[in-house]
Amino acid sequence: MTSLRMLIWCLLACCSLVAAELQSGPPLPHRLVKDWAQLPVGWNFGECSGVDVDKEDNVWVFNRGPHKVIRFDKNGKFLGAWEDAPVVASHGLRIDAEGNVWLVDQLGHAVLKCNRSGRVLMVIANPRGQPGNDTARYAFNQPTGLTFTPNGDFYVSDGYVNSRVIKFNKDGEYLTHWGRKGTGDGEFNLVHDVCIDSRGRVYVADRTNARVQIFDADGKFLGKWTDVGAPWGLYYVARENAIYMADGGNNRVVKLNLDGQVLGVLGGFGKTPGKFDFAHNIAVDSSGAIYVVEIKNWRVQKFALK
Repeated sequence: MTSLRMLIWCLLACCSLVAAELQSGPPLPHRLVKDWAQLPVGWNFGECSGVDVDKEDNVWVFNRGPHKVIRFDKNGKFLGAWEDAPVVASHGLRIDAEGNVWLVDQLGHAVLKCNRSGRVLMVIANPRGQPGNDTARYAFNQPTGLTFTPNGDFYVSDGYVNSRVIKFNKDGEYLTHWGRKGTGDGEFNLVHDVCIDSRGRVYVADRTNARVQIFDADGKFLGKWTDVGAPWGLYYVARENAIYMADGGNNRVVKLNLDGQVLGVLGGFGKTPGKFDFAHNIAVDSSGAIYVVEIKNWRVQKFALK
């Protein structure tokens, strides 16, 4: 066998091994709600990167089109859009317990806290949108997402370059950070999102390493899941004590218990409704409906319980 043929055989064997190790599960009990998002005439989304639901189950979509922050009710009725969202490139969006809207600006290297009408209440960033290094306390380099503790403290996944998680208190004051570039435990290769469970454990989407890593509230490594797919978005649902994951690498939604076991899956690659192309982030409302935003398909899709 020639060296080239041997190399091809080894690559195919490795790919088969990786595919065999990927967990799957039964279909999730959800159905697509067709044509859910009712945009005004002449409007379009750009690349959709972030999504969350508020206490009224209104859905907030963060995208890279001309109207960056758009709000819908649970039935998809258009409720409004911010005229001026001061971001360079949208990434993560989350709603805190008080109803404030937090935006993560990847290329502006910033995290912004806004009220529901779009007024900026807090900014964490370097001046003039300059990136910060991996020791900076109040600056980021291509951050991606955030999540909140019950007392209002928050964690930021920072991100494409700095490969770390930073914890702030509710007033935006630095508390701690952990992580660096690498493949070992507690190291990251593209920190793409973060969520916490009811016990305060922190789950980090280590996207390019294709694993979820788990830490305590102060960054002590507790474990990892290496067979659930490529985590792009994470969303903890307390009433189910489960995590919903946007598996962007495999274009699917995965529901996981807190032992890292797959409880259900949804979707697959495609351009038609019900399929995904770069499923980027995810949210779940009080009824159990799932919302998924996509980069390549420029849309948000709703999947309601059957």
